[in-house]
Amino acid sequence: MRETWVLPSLLLFSASLGAIAPAPKASRQGPLVTKVAPLASPAAPNSAQPYLSVSPRGVLLSWIEREGSRATLKFAERTATGWSAPRAVATGDDWFVNWADVPSVMRLSTGTLAAHWLQRSAPGTSAYDVRLSRSTDDGRTWSAAVLPHSDGTKTEHGFASLFEMPGASLGLVWLDGRAMHGDSHSAPSGGGAMTLQFGSFDRAGNQTAETPVDTRVCECCPTAATVTADGPIVAFRNRSDTEIRDIVVSRLERGRWTEPQPVANDGWQITGCPVNGPMIAARGQSVVVAWFTGAGQQNRSLAAFSSDAGRTFGAPIRLDDGGSLGRVDVDLLDDGSAIASWIEFASGSAEFRFRRVEPSGRKSAPVTVAPMTSDRSQGFPRLARHNNELVFAWTENVPAAAPAKGNLPHVRTAVAAVPRIPRQ
Repeated sequence: MRETWVLPSLLLFSASLGAIAPAPKASRQGPLVTKVAPLASPAAPNSAQPYLSVSPRGVLLSWIEREGSRATLKFAERTATGWSAPRAVATGDDWFVNWADVPSVMRLSTGTLAAHWLQRSAPGTSAYDVRLSRSTDDGRTWSAAVLPHSDGTKTEHGFASLFEMPGASLGLVWLDGRAMHGDSHSAPSGGGAMTLQFGSFDRAGNQTAETPVDTRVCECCPTAATVTADGPIVAFRNRSDTEIRDIVVSRLERGRWTEPQPVANDGWQITGCPVNGPMIAARGQSVVVAWFTGAGQQNRSLAAFSSDAGRTFGAPIRLDDGGSLGRVDVDLLDDGSAIASWIEFASGSAEFRFRRVEPSGRKSAPVTVAPMTSDRSQGFPRLARHNNELVFAWTENVPAAAPAKGNLPHVRTAVAAVPRIPRQ
């Protein structure tokens, strides 16, 4: 697996560089007048890989629980009194479980649940497949798992993002190593590149498409997808012939994916994958993308807005205040502003933070959800919104119950009221 881990000791934080957007404007929002309140997690100890999705019914949390070599994908939904009782989707001893390549469960507008997880296809380090299943009875039973990819190669198929297509069908994109030699993220010289593939399934679960989106992308950065008023849009980290690995978007128009266009020209040249992908949200033709970059030897988290369904984007707005480990998330609010989260890293400590950002570049003061560690063990924290509530999920390392020793990961959750911009 060819990755570049940007160590905290190498982070260069320079206040003189400031935000990427035009000179900061005085915020009319002030601090977020909202309190983050703990919400009892439905996940048991030795749980990790949280993922949040939103449907008209509310927020759904999924995660993996481990018992020895066995992994189980579970989910629960937000209710008026907490989380529903967890239900299992699938379990296995041959799963690929990774801190960054996270399974998911989502509810389509028809009520059907769709889930994906990763299963090893060969002994190699990165030989695994995306497995898809669906449930029409609220997760009591699940269909036999299917593959969205038909190439048959024993290589990586992962970092999938599921989304609802127009017409309530299921769409997804995933990183696909079918053009690479062997099972390694690092192909030999001239040995092909990681690709981004798209698949779709109708309401009955029959596959209707399997097509490429991009034939050369970063090898192990998570992908993101959503749907605008003009159709699906995906965000991912590209990879140029000169190893520029910036964030791009592609839109599905008339059944074809458009040529990927940069959200911003960071110019981050890096020879390995930073394992730090973008997140995207849309409402109508409004789109926001959040991402991480280490360009210019300065690690920071950014966001940019689009008012034309992702065809063009405004200037990047810096999210962090002193330095960042990335692992962002983002959602749009009804007024066109966004709530964005990231891991702040400064003065030797890390925190899961969020703030409100406007397309103009105005930002609220940040709010801390929870302390974090700077290593990979806590994975990617999550943010979601439904109506007037924000829901957060992250992994915390807690002492194991006696007589066991050491720490175990445990998925935690919290909520906060959606902040309102004061009237002028």
